[in-house]
Amino acid sequence: MNAVQEFKLSGTALPKDAGSMLDEICEHFVEHSEVQRTGNRVVLKSETGTAGIHEHDGRLLIELSSPTEETLNVSRNVIAEHLFYFSGDDPLELTWSKPAPLGQLPNIHEVTVVSAEDVTPRMRRVTFACDDLSPFLDGDMHVRLLVPPKGRTPVWPGLRDDGRVKWPEGEDEILVRIYTIRGVDVARGQLWIDFVQHPEPGVVTPGADFARDAQPGERVALLGPGGGDLPAATSLLLAGDESALPAIARIAAEMPAGTRMKAIIEVLDAAEEQPLPTAGSLEVQWLHRTSYPAGAEQVLADAIKTAVLSLDEEAYVWVACEKADVRAIRSFLKSRGHSRKRMYAAWYWERGVSAD
Repeated sequence: MNAVQEFKLSGTALPKDAGSMLDEICEHFVEHSEVQRTGNRVVLKSETGTAGIHEHDGRLLIELSSPTEETLNVSRNVIAEHLFYFSGDDPLELTWSKPAPLGQLPNIHEVTVVSAEDVTPRMRRVTFACDDLSPFLDGDMHVRLLVPPKGRTPVWPGLRDDGRVKWPEGEDEILVRIYTIRGVDVARGQLWIDFVQHPEPGVVTPGADFARDAQPGERVALLGPGGGDLPAATSLLLAGDESALPAIARIAAEMPAGTRMKAIIEVLDAAEEQPLPTAGSLEVQWLHRTSYPAGAEQVLADAIKTAVLSLDEEAYVWVACEKADVRAIRSFLKSRGHSRKRMYAAWYWERGVSAD
């Protein structure tokens, strides 16, 4: 019997504080992969392969292993992007045992706008035609939307030597935003994304603006998918605000008969409620911010904690909302001994930072 071939790559990162960065890696990736930590060694396991990260003498020593050359480079890119994100303004050196391949990224999919319509007053749906829907049918739900400048031939990104994405610059600079694939229609060769609209004056919302102005025939691209796996469970608590509503709706729509779900969803008002069809059973609790007392910020988090108290230990908890709320809910779940394997708690935005 032939052994399964593995593709391997090693790297070295020199951050300002290797120990703190290793802590941040563990906190972040626990929502996207299986994380195993022993002292100053961490192993991340996901569908793209395994990443071993060892803190030694102020450095992070990285060993990647993947089933294909393509997934190996995807893993390299994911690790590189996150390390530079975690380091912020602090210096970071990152080198690899072999350079990243030249040319366009392998997981870019060009798509064409078919239509755009309002689902609710603050949620707009854009439908895209896509030649190959197979990457979007199972598992990961999140993509990066890439929008080129109007009137210019798109220049799509490649990879830098350090594994990060090399984005086009100057007149070719593209808009990049992360969204959830709301649904896929194989028969029509289409998929669609729901965009929260932000009518507040002074709020910069280029992604929402794209959805508002999208025209049939417009060419854009999707990078991915990656992250946001569908939960494998028969009992679920789904909770979040409108930023998470497309993902909650996608999960509900794809759960099989016999699945029991409760959803807690915070929106502006009753006009933002929308149907959530599913083959399973779903109880929905809508929270309206217009009914909150002045200054209230913890209503959703408190409602989630209350709902958790009535769950059985096998229930899966899926939460996505504001950063501080997610951290509070993670701590609450941890204090109750809820298994990491039966939860997803990710922040989609942060108070005081642009909502788009």
